[in-house]
Amino acid sequence: MVDNRYATALVIGSVLSLLATVYLSVAVGTQDWFQYNTPPIKRCVNTTAIKNEFLTGDFEEKTYSSHLFKWNGTLGLWWRCIQVPLCSHWYCCQQGDLQTGNESANTTQQRNCTHQSGCTDPKTETICMSFTLPQQFSTKVKQNESEEDLLRTYLWRCQFLLPLVSLSLVFLSGLVGVCACLCRSFTPTLVVGLFHFIAGLCSLGTVCCFRISVDQLNGEYRKPGDVVGSMGWSLYLALISFPLQMMAAALFLWAARSHRKHYTRITAYRVA
Repeated sequence: MVDNRYATALVIGSVLSLLATVYLSVAVGTQDWFQYNTPPIKRCVNTTAIKNEFLTGDFEEKTYSSHLFKWNGTLGLWWRCIQVPLCSHWYCCQQGDLQTGNESANTTQQRNCTHQSGCTDPKTETICMSFTLPQQFSTKVKQNESEEDLLRTYLWRCQFLLPLVSLSLVFLSGLVGVCACLCRSFTPTLVVGLFHFIAGLCSLGTVCCFRISVDQLNGEYRKPGDVVGSMGWSLYLALISFPLQMMAAALFLWAARSHRKHYTRITAYRVA
């Protein structure tokens, strides 16, 4: 027999664990961990070339970070995104930026694009690229030197691995809980609580590693002063999963320990 208090603690802990898993899974799969707010571009740019370079260019941290700074980029654990104008060829923010005199074919296209898109509120499209597995484990190097940047390298790897470890531990604790129910034993609940405690630490470590990694990235490649960086909603979801997992771990550990003490007292009373 299981006391109602312990059963209630198990139910509440399971609900908290489920919520934490959903929040962390959504956070890992989305790209809005960190976002850059860029002021309007005041010169003519070839949007087609920017799209091609971002989508098909070589993977270089300096290249994609400059795009993030210039084009309202967002950065996630597995994704990087930019917002570019919908104009198919050229985009100009101001008419005065166009050269006067003999107009070439490109200048004519630029004028047409300016009239079509407008400068006050241009329509944009979001372009995203995922980090491949080799890119996640690639070595980070310092900008002006060829030596490896160990801090940024291992921070990037940890922010990729820790959420997977956290989700794996929660899934494993679920299997242990099912086995405990089938065996009608309360002892494995202690293991479930320990797994949730470690998973919560991994979730917190993911947020910390990512935040430090972004700060290192901004400092290494000198984020422009007029570009404002802020944390996105995906990071807050991952951060919320940490206290939920810790509360679930506390409930599981309390239920396991209290039930063990209660069982020991009943056994001693029967023996006496």
